[in-house]
Amino acid sequence: MRKPVILITGANGEIGQGLIKAIAERDDSNIVALDLDSLDSKVKPMVRDAVTANILDTNILERINAKYEISTIYHLAAILSTRAEFSPHIAHDVNVGGTLNLLKIAVEQASSQGKAVKFFFPSSIAVYGMGGREEKENSGAVTEDQYCRPETMYGCNKLYCEHLGRYYSKYYQRLSAVSSGGMIDFRAIRFPGLISADTVPSGGTSDYGPEMIHAVAQGEPYACFVRPDTTMPFMTMPDAILAMESLMKADAQSLTRTVYHISSFSVSAQAFADKISNLYNKSKILFKVSDKRQAIVDSWPAELNDIAARKDWGWEPRFDFDSAFDNYLVPEINKRYGE
Repeated sequence: MRKPVILITGANGEIGQGLIKAIAERDDSNIVALDLDSLDSKVKPMVRDAVTANILDTNILERINAKYEISTIYHLAAILSTRAEFSPHIAHDVNVGGTLNLLKIAVEQASSQGKAVKFFFPSSIAVYGMGGREEKENSGAVTEDQYCRPETMYGCNKLYCEHLGRYYSKYYQRLSAVSSGGMIDFRAIRFPGLISADTVPSGGTSDYGPEMIHAVAQGEPYACFVRPDTTMPFMTMPDAILAMESLMKADAQSLTRTVYHISSFSVSAQAFADKISNLYNKSKILFKVSDKRQAIVDSWPAELNDIAARKDWGWEPRFDFDSAFDNYLVPEINKRYGE
């Protein structure tokens, strides 16, 4: 018999490591972790199998598919926004091609098991395109169906993969003699900027917030690449993990959407700088605006209306802006850097 497992791709990233820890705390040891790099030594003991491979390596994926009975897939592997702008064709291959590979495996698993496979996809506020600073400032809190006209390759990839997930869930092979719709239970969250105390950011255009606190905590100066008044939604990594688990546990009948966005707090870059300066007396934070990266952030909403997530599956963040620093970021980051 094949072994029942949860498959996590992109397992070595910020979200992946947090998710592995959360699942392991429930005494589940049925995780297969896949990443382009070797799995971090801190989380490697928490998984059944750690596979080092490219998400586009279909031979490796087929071996996993044959060896395990996969009940749930968390497909976290992706090329992030900044790098995707420099290598858009590679980003499309990885972000879209990799997602299609995993959806194919999910269909095959569901067919062999005779039941739906749950599939989680982390989307992003990069799917939105506000048209610039003025429209952003006048839009108010944005809902999921507004401004879905991304201005980056990463945003385009994410939005398309959302549609692929919806298609595979509801309409896959609808012209066949026997429809295969319903074989995948696809659920996605459009995350805002994420802030983690455990992992250093790696290539996101929204990473100025976490980059700032990690630099200052190590006694290093930081040059912020957006204007002081730049505002966008953020949340802590623990809240992101909480949201993923909450959505995946929710009764399918209660869900009115396949894709939700969520938020915890919306603050300006200046608010980040002020907060960090108050906490670390020797902080050196400057603003050195990158016009190109600024334009990307200006295309993302300042606020999100996440009433659908709150109503359908009880979304409620544990951390607001102040408690994120006081009860999570500062204690954990100080331990990390020996303050």
